[in-house]
Amino acid sequence: MFGLETDVFILLFISLFAACAFEFVNGFHDTANAVATVIYTNSLKPTAAVVWSGICNFTGVLLGGIGVAMGIVNLLPVELLVDQNVYHSVAMVLALLLSAIIWNLGTWYFGLPSSSSHTLIGSILGVGLAFSTMPDNKAGSAVNWEKAIETGEALLLSPLLGFSLAIVLMFVIRRSVSEEVKGQLFKEPKKNSLPPTWIRGVLIATCSLVSFFHGSNDGQKGVGLIMLILIGIVPFHFAVQPDLDPRLLQPNIAGIEQTIAALDSNQLAPVNRDRLARTRTELAELKAMINAPMPENKIPKEERLSVRRDLLLINSNMNKIVEDEGANLSTNQLALMRKSLGEESGLRRFTDYAPLWVILMVALSLGLGTMIGWRRIVVTVGEKIGKQHLTYAQGASAELVAASMIGLASALKLPVSTTHVLSSGIAGSMVASKGVKNLQAGTIRNIALAWVLTLPVSVLLSFTLYLFFRWLL
Repeated sequence: MFGLETDVFILLFISLFAACAFEFVNGFHDTANAVATVIYTNSLKPTAAVVWSGICNFTGVLLGGIGVAMGIVNLLPVELLVDQNVYHSVAMVLALLLSAIIWNLGTWYFGLPSSSSHTLIGSILGVGLAFSTMPDNKAGSAVNWEKAIETGEALLLSPLLGFSLAIVLMFVIRRSVSEEVKGQLFKEPKKNSLPPTWIRGVLIATCSLVSFFHGSNDGQKGVGLIMLILIGIVPFHFAVQPDLDPRLLQPNIAGIEQTIAALDSNQLAPVNRDRLARTRTELAELKAMINAPMPENKIPKEERLSVRRDLLLINSNMNKIVEDEGANLSTNQLALMRKSLGEESGLRRFTDYAPLWVILMVALSLGLGTMIGWRRIVVTVGEKIGKQHLTYAQGASAELVAASMIGLASALKLPVSTTHVLSSGIAGSMVASKGVKNLQAGTIRNIALAWVLTLPVSVLLSFTLYLFFRWLL
């Protein structure tokens, strides 16, 4: 398959299996966040809740796009993603997957709502940092820090916003509904008794939204993982979108050249003058490839990795060049460049893609994982964050805030932690009811500890594993 030697094919199979295992673990690790409220308010039986959540997760992956997935891929330096040595790519994939799975399983075992997103981001950063120590990394590249900082800000701010917005929403509900409705919303559910029909409908709807948007955000992380595997191990097939006619690049190249023509290189900083020179070289390489005979109007397999490298570097360098104070480009010139680089009709449509079978495989793994293993973390979310039993208003508020924030993050192509957004939302709803004293200090401390430790532990794990696998392979 893919013309690989037997040992490389086995490594590819193991890597794909590990990626599906990560999404499976992600499913049963994070599903508790969506179903805890409907289970603890008796809106749905546990079996029905997790099956329905699994279906919504599956749908979210299918319809969520690939913006977050490509953000995950682009955290790593271009040089690591276009490494010609397939065993180096296998070392990268196994290191980041195993470190993420180890930490996820550990926190799940102890019932801690830890973040799969933090774990994955940390694992990717660890691999990038380890790659920077390799003698074959002549460019000294480690991590795409600009993208890493953007991702880190999203992961850091989302739980703080979840906590704050849940308090605000609880306040608004208290002030805006009648006393009769308030009496229904803010009472604790009776054991084995269904809530009023309209409240049950609201809670099932918010559970569905959290599950759907969890799939659209966390599921994309799995898509990004598998694309890392395919680009690294079988680049001749997946380094660029194989079905697109490379001649479609011609207007994009012309648009970028028009932007470059408007620049005065003497006004740019030295580092950007160097970037401009490299961009001209990469554009010339692309034009030479387009003008050469191409069977079936497709990029030749043996050139796909170098084409990917050129496309990514042009995109990265041009975005940095136009930020230079000496660029002095007009609004129209900037708009032309953005269009020429963009993912809809620009260069990135050749690199930012995922085959349908990859999306289906991740959707199935996440959906199946959602249907099992949920009980440990449901107990933490439903019983151990606050001192009181979860009320209908608290459950609905926390989930509505979580669904809104995750949906917004997906639209902005940013990864966020479903776990931290929802857990912080429930904590906020508890504080809104009876103040900070309504929180269980031990659980909050453990969740915060897991939040603080996840990034450095996963970085260290993947850093060590990458060095080990590079030595082994």
